[in-house]
Amino acid sequence: MKVIVEGEEETGSAHLGDFLRRHRERLDADVLILSDTQNLATGLPSLTTALRGMVAVDVHVHALDHPVHSGMWGGPIPDAATALAVLLARLCDAAGEIAVPGIDDDVPALDSEERARLAELPFDSERFRADAGVLAGVRLRGADDGSIYERLWYRPSLALMALEAMPLATAANQLIATASARVGVRIAPGQDAQRVSNLLVEFLQRDPPEGVRVETAVPVAVPGWKTTPVGPAFDAARRALARGFGCDSVAVGCGGSIPFVGPFSEVLGGVPALLLGLEDPPCNAHGENESLHLGDFRKAAHASAHLLAELATLSSD
Repeated sequence: MKVIVEGEEETGSAHLGDFLRRHRERLDADVLILSDTQNLATGLPSLTTALRGMVAVDVHVHALDHPVHSGMWGGPIPDAATALAVLLARLCDAAGEIAVPGIDDDVPALDSEERARLAELPFDSERFRADAGVLAGVRLRGADDGSIYERLWYRPSLALMALEAMPLATAANQLIATASARVGVRIAPGQDAQRVSNLLVEFLQRDPPEGVRVETAVPVAVPGWKTTPVGPAFDAARRALARGFGCDSVAVGCGGSIPFVGPFSEVLGGVPALLLGLEDPPCNAHGENESLHLGDFRKAAHASAHLLAELATLSSD
């Protein structure tokens, strides 16, 4: 058994590919095991078979060479913050769908088996809203039903991950000279990350409001990943999860991105990648008071021990 700790996952794992190629022989393995995904529900063990990719574009809007008084100059003089707001508002339509033309043209269609697996998964709308912390009266995007899994795992989504002009605590009566934002797009498994980043950059730079200067940079552009959960390793994982959790597992996707799964699997010749859930939906990953359900932590530890025993038996065969 070889244990690898990878420290660049949150920034796109830019150096991992070279590392893997350089140490290919030392890393040789029959199965890749990763415990960094989420169970569908607390107590329900889940094998993750798909990950969305990630594209991030930083956009900087410049309107003035210095801030000016909003009373003395406001009206005829544009400002960067307002222009940026107009620019960002173009990214989504009134229904919340991404409005960048062609951005979903290369989204792979789900086959009948994938749709059947999605249809079998339990879905509770109220629990879903509660786990996400959706406020009363706030509507979900799209239909409020089981198709949410498809949108979460197999469709692109867009969010603003950073927005800055002038901190509220130090705000003054000024027209802002420069304003910036980071636009993040989670791309579907199978989409071309470079293509999506090019489309997003082109859209942001096209016809800038009031002729402001728009500069862009792409700090992250990594593809998603998908596998078919068949074969002895996946069967072993299902048996181990059932023993550890006391119930059968389900196959799920993940709306997040783990950039090193694809490169690892590629370099190792396409070995099975077993992504075992450890988080539960209310864990508040990447938020305040991020936590772990202790009961699931114990069950996952037991399941991992069973999995190593199962895989050792497969190896000896």
